[in-house]
Amino acid sequence: SDIHFTGNDYDFTLENVVARDRQSPFSSKIYLNLGNLTIPQTNLRFGYYFKDKYQLSLGVDHMKYVMVNEQTVKMDGTIANSGTAYDGVYDNQDFKVARDFLLFEHTDGLNYLNAEIRRADVLWSSKHIWLSSQFGAGLGALMPKTNATLLNNARNDEFHLAGYGLGIVGGLNINFFKYAFLQFEWKGGFIHMPDIRTTQFKADKASQAFFFSQYNFSIGVNYPFGKKNK
Repeated sequence: SDIHFTGNDYDFTLENVVARDRQSPFSSKIYLNLGNLTIPQTNLRFGYYFKDKYQLSLGVDHMKYVMVNEQTVKMDGTIANSGTAYDGVYDNQDFKVARDFLLFEHTDGLNYLNAEIRRADVLWSSKHIWLSSQFGAGLGALMPKTNATLLNNARNDEFHLAGYGLGIVGGLNINFFKYAFLQFEWKGGFIHMPDIRTTQFKADKASQAFFFSQYNFSIGVNYPFGKKNK
């Protein structure tokens, strides 16, 4: 994505910046320890079936975004009075994103707080197991905790409402004995963050927009409320 940085003494854009996620290898000490929930990329969701086939859910997708350092991109804009060797005017020229210039990560994390409406349809069932499909869409807000070091300025390192996201989802749900289920799903969408905090100075901000996709494996439970339904 293009990332636009603004501050009192700079206004520039890095074009087509490449970034990666950061998935932790599976370990019960990480994924099954409540004290370590913010370390791996994880999703948490609570939903309610307000009709037989339709559910409304609230959740958080705790993703990670890590800009690749030492890559060469196009840079356009100006930097002044930074006290570094990067002061100057840049006119769509090649620029190597060195570590002493910029570190840029949403690693604690790229937090997508969202609401979704999903439809579930039973595809196959037996006495104790049934398979159903799920399709839906949602929207929400981005609350990243951005780890950014720009031009030797100290990072902000606080959660901040930075923008919004839209998404669609599809998956398969395997339900066991009414109360437990496994779910496999693909989710994709669009994220726009026009107000990312980068340093301790309030004037220093960044903006970016990009598409995302994720493959999720979930373990969950069902709990009945109200009248019993066949």
